[in-house]
Amino acid sequence: MADTTASNPAANCVEKLKSYVKTQKGVILAAEILLSFIIIICYAASMYGGYSAVAICEMIFAMFFFGIFMMELDKQILVINWVWTDLFRAGIGAALYIITSLICVIGGSGDGARIAGGVFGLIAGILFAYDTYTIFLQVKSNMQHTAASTDDRV
Repeated sequence: MADTTASNPAANCVEKLKSYVKTQKGVILAAEILLSFIIIICYAASMYGGYSAVAICEMIFAMFFFGIFMMELDKQILVINWVWTDLFRAGIGAALYIITSLICVIGGSGDGARIAGGVFGLIAGILFAYDTYTIFLQVKSNMQHTAASTDDRV
């Protein structure tokens, strides 16, 4: 007979997922993944499917960081500074989404799917920019807490 008192790793992962999605960072990353998926669908339906590369890369990066932060691997893998890496990911994602979305919205006459992808891309760019801002505030507060004294008398 199976031991029912042993913890199930799959149930533990689902519990971590449920609890992480309730946090602010979890909601932002989940929204980034969902918006990137919607943008991929829009660009795939348009005549110019090449713009989907940004959405695919950003969705994969957001899924990667979602998994890292959800499983709390950022506290175990200390070789990488995860906060700064996430800051660069979100900042670059915001810039790329805004640039490609403006190109698609401005030059997408006659292609409704491309314009829709551009509009969703602008929304995603704003979301990524907000994520960058929240991460920047976190970095700033960490720097204030760990700042060294500059007093010469010490």
